[in-house]
Amino acid sequence: MRSIRSPFTGPRGRRTVLAATGLVAALALTATACDGSGDDKASDKPGATASQADGKGGGKVQIPADIANKLKEHGIDVDKWAGGGWQNWDKDKWLSEAKDFVNPVIEGLWKPERMRSAKEANKTVTTKDAAAQGVSDPAPRPVGATAEKTPYHDNAAPVGKVFFDSPEGTMVCSGTVIKDVNHPGKSNLVWTAGHCVHAGQGGGWYRNIAFVPSYNDLGKPEQDLAGASQSEVTPYGTWWADWASTSNEWIRGGSETGGSGAAYDYAVLHVKPQSGAKSLEETVGAALDVDFSAPAAPQVARMGAWGYPAAPPYNGLKMFKCIDRPGRLSIDPSLPTMYRIGCTMTGGSSGGGWFRVVDGKTELVSNTSIGPADNTWLAGPQLGPKAERLYQNMSKTYGGR
Repeated sequence: MRSIRSPFTGPRGRRTVLAATGLVAALALTATACDGSGDDKASDKPGATASQADGKGGGKVQIPADIANKLKEHGIDVDKWAGGGWQNWDKDKWLSEAKDFVNPVIEGLWKPERMRSAKEANKTVTTKDAAAQGVSDPAPRPVGATAEKTPYHDNAAPVGKVFFDSPEGTMVCSGTVIKDVNHPGKSNLVWTAGHCVHAGQGGGWYRNIAFVPSYNDLGKPEQDLAGASQSEVTPYGTWWADWASTSNEWIRGGSETGGSGAAYDYAVLHVKPQSGAKSLEETVGAALDVDFSAPAAPQVARMGAWGYPAAPPYNGLKMFKCIDRPGRLSIDPSLPTMYRIGCTMTGGSSGGGWFRVVDGKTELVSNTSIGPADNTWLAGPQLGPKAERLYQNMSKTYGGR
């Protein structure tokens, strides 16, 4: 799915528009603010249960006994997993329940050439699917995606790419480093789309999920990356998801066109470095707060979406952004209204953060979920209490591990 960039300035309720360059400045400023803080106002009850996975690279993958037993229940040979057993996508062996997530580290799997070969994870809707079933504003005019300035770490440090394996092959999305209110300054949390971690209705958890912040930091063209070293492509390392959580609504109702899960198409990853001991936030030097109470589209003057579009005319190697005034998109009157902005980013930008600026502070308010086949706009979920419960559960239960 395509992702958009969305920054907005001014206190809540005041429609002060921030220029594109100002938004970038806000992101760059955030790179020095590593002292996340916040009040815990959410229930401990998770929107979906995340599960533990742990592993050592090389030979035998080490998995906690309870998870190993769960794999065995599904007929999966734990000892063969790292050697390619993970490629068995038998429906009976494709773990799908929230409690079944497992993602042991396979050292050396995500090499630069494998990352470059990853395909976009699209969720494309038709005009009929996106018809004004409830409260929808007219489709926005396309907003041409603009390339982010390099190095990305100086201009959009929290943004990166999410890689994973699916039955269709090696895939890619986008993601954002977010603050962990219960572990200030030491967050290992990444926000992305639900469809970047779980296939939705009838499917299961994707495998080998990893996050790469500031991928291709200098924005080098494809010909210059052919012989690039790992450090050039992944300057801040490769971070494996050892925990993941998405909404029950996405697991039950997500589909190739978004489905009834589109309005809940978000996910949180807890990641760990493939090497090193510092947290993701300390390593990158940046993390964003998540605003779970952002106003509805009519009260927001500007939002921006960031991501790495991978479908033509893009190739997934460079970071882009779109900034627009959001409108409302209602796929079904029984579902929450989504944000929608004009944007020409294509698949690969899915899961990328949508931002706005409030009182000079950049906050994540949504993520890219769905878009039309002609790549003229993007839509993302409006976050609320369910998303906040999911986030709080990840932070409290897994954040310190």
